[in-house]
Amino acid sequence: MRGVTKCYGDGPPVLDSINLSARAGEVLSLIGPSGCGKSTLLRLIAGLIPLTRGTLEIASHAEVGFIFQEPTLLPWLNVADNVALPRKLKSAPRGTTRATPPSTAPILPSTDTRELLARVKLSARARAYPHELSGGQKMRVSIARALTLNPQLLLLDEPFGALDEMTREHLQEELLALHAAQAWCAIFVTHSVAEAVFLSDRVFVMSAAPGRLAHEVAINLPRLRNADTRLSPAYQAQVTHVSRLLRSVEQQA
Repeated sequence: MRGVTKCYGDGPPVLDSINLSARAGEVLSLIGPSGCGKSTLLRLIAGLIPLTRGTLEIASHAEVGFIFQEPTLLPWLNVADNVALPRKLKSAPRGTTRATPPSTAPILPSTDTRELLARVKLSARARAYPHELSGGQKMRVSIARALTLNPQLLLLDEPFGALDEMTREHLQEELLALHAAQAWCAIFVTHSVAEAVFLSDRVFVMSAAPGRLAHEVAINLPRLRNADTRLSPAYQAQVTHVSRLLRSVEQQA
């Protein structure tokens, strides 16, 4: 993206002159003060809202997956059917898609769906419904659903923010394991410096509104990361460095 700017109506810019490029297989994180436009930037990339100025290019025919802050599962679909939904919608003839509850016929998950459920450790919950799941399990379903169409780009908008610390750390590790298997490019929005450093190849610290990319930090840690990574001096040093940069932009607001 080059010179990406977003305004709502005649108001001041929410995002101003964003220049950013991402390489295949790279994980980037965006962190910054509340209201700096992190989530807006993800929605621009996904094409959910229009640009005001600038250019934004994604590789031709690339699939884009989006994981929201809330799991947004359909309550009348079981786990397997929620995961398979994007593939079902994509293959349905135009004009025939229904948002109403389907029949209660027994599920027969496809091989792809079964594999995704195994990867997110939910094989035993394939027939369960959203109200029967914990918060962490719901987010695992959301992750599997976003990966159903084998995206080349995965956008994640604070997906772990509402989870307890232990569940959050487990899901971070599982997300990196999924990334190692599929090597999609990911852009992750978070308020947690520790999370940004743990997940990312590069962290971008955004300024207060109008949001700009104030700092770029390369995360010089081995790509294979686990619970021991969080205890390493190198990880702690990077968390401290990014925290100081974030504090500096907050003080300038």
